[in-house]
Amino acid sequence: MPQLQTNSHNGCNQIGSKVNQLFPLLYLGCMVVLLWQAFRVMGKGFISSQKQPRITIHPEMLDKNGNLTTEELLTVRFSGDNEPLRADDRAS
Repeated sequence: MPQLQTNSHNGCNQIGSKVNQLFPLLYLGCMVVLLWQAFRVMGKGFISSQKQPRITIHPEMLDKNGNLTTEELLTVRFSGDNEPLRADDRAS
């Protein structure tokens, strides 16, 4: 009777060792699929970013003919009460 238990226990060890050998292959396969998917998505984003223009001009900066305006622009700076004024800010 002890031999039967030993044989069944050895069978479980053989199955367990085969499963243990299979896990690294499954992990590697999943990693390859995920990396392939990541590079595919990043590639699509890179290609679409190349199609867009590099410089965008706000419509407020154009005159009625579509040219850049030459008039002086008003700039507004929001700051906290405790920030010191810079030399550029004092000039205006």
